[in-house]
Amino acid sequence: MENTSEPKKRLWSMNFFLLWQGQLVSTLGDSIYEIALTFWILYETGSPGLMGALLASSMLPKVLISPFAGVIVDRTDRRKMILYMDFIRGICIIFVGIAAIFGFLEIWMAFVAGIILGICAAFFNPAVTSTIPDIVPSSQIVQASANLSMLRAVSQIVGPSSGGVLYHLVGPPILFLCNGISYMISFIFSFFMKIPKSMSQDQKYNFWQDMKDGFAYVWRMKGLRDLIVLAGFLNFFATVSIVLLAPMFKNTPNLGEVKYGIAMAIFTLGMLAGMIFTSIYRIKPEHKSIVLTVSGLLAGVIFSTAVLMNNFIIMALLLFIGGTFNAIVNVLIESTIQLTVSQEMRGKVSSLKGTLTMGLAPLAMFIGGLLGEFFPIKYIVYAGFLAISVLFIPLFFLKSFKTFIQYNPEHQKVGL
Repeated sequence: MENTSEPKKRLWSMNFFLLWQGQLVSTLGDSIYEIALTFWILYETGSPGLMGALLASSMLPKVLISPFAGVIVDRTDRRKMILYMDFIRGICIIFVGIAAIFGFLEIWMAFVAGIILGICAAFFNPAVTSTIPDIVPSSQIVQASANLSMLRAVSQIVGPSSGGVLYHLVGPPILFLCNGISYMISFIFSFFMKIPKSMSQDQKYNFWQDMKDGFAYVWRMKGLRDLIVLAGFLNFFATVSIVLLAPMFKNTPNLGEVKYGIAMAIFTLGMLAGMIFTSIYRIKPEHKSIVLTVSGLLAGVIFSTAVLMNNFIIMALLLFIGGTFNAIVNVLIESTIQLTVSQEMRGKVSSLKGTLTMGLAPLAMFIGGLLGEFFPIKYIVYAGFLAISVLFIPLFFLKSFKTFIQYNPEHQKVGL
């Protein structure tokens, strides 16, 4: 029977507001830090390959540790987990900023910092994701996911658009330091949150049995399993293209790092438009499959077309449109997973999803950087985005995917 009182519950409780505020500050710092670090490496070494290796160094620990982290997150105090990870990342990046300011920052230090950030993210991300359904009503989960995605989009608009300019005005050391401070601000916001305990938090458990249960849970949900496998391949080709965007802008006449920042901000502005759409307009469950599949297909076509444009204004317009479709895909997938997975399994499933979908990302970063050393970067980026469109085509025919994405909480049980 439907709970008629649930829609009256508020989305913007104090807990959700504090989580939202903390995420806004730290994601803004991250977006500026990523721009600064990318171009710092390119100017220090001139090597797209080394840049790709550095990005992979922060991704690889997250991929390898995530399955273990998800088990731990489901059995521990998620509030403390969020606090610890923010604090550790804050201290780490503040050190990088201080080292850069005083002139003793080395490439290997940036690699070590990337590894630490990756490890912390492996615990932090499932902790936040598994918390959302416990602090907002189920009828508002899509809106909550859209709002959290919107703040990341706002950060990605402000960060890249200002990051390229700030890189020239104040230099990378100050930008590194600002990101470290942003994590500490997020830590302060998170300190005042109240997160309900998970049902399995105080129970005795066998670590390896919990991991096995997590894999079995994902395997039984055929729609989720098929989606994760396909997403892994989609993410591989997307990463090959994305990792080469900065070198492409740097090496293309009349572009450069400032226009790169503007282009990424416009792309994210498009994502913001898509997230606003999903937060305001309720897509009916029976329409989610076709909306998601068509959006993903169009996003790949539009991105691949954008990188071939010589006119920056046309390129930016296409990136905006592609970003809108990309956001719709992301929100529909994330909100469906949050609705279908039971509370005691959310951390494990979130981590497994991250591992399986991002598992090829470090390899993609390395391969993308390596290909950029020997072949025209623009055409590698084009091919990667075009492959995304091709890979979305099977979703039109996968019945398990349609059933999973079109899940309706009013008529189906969690976990089906």
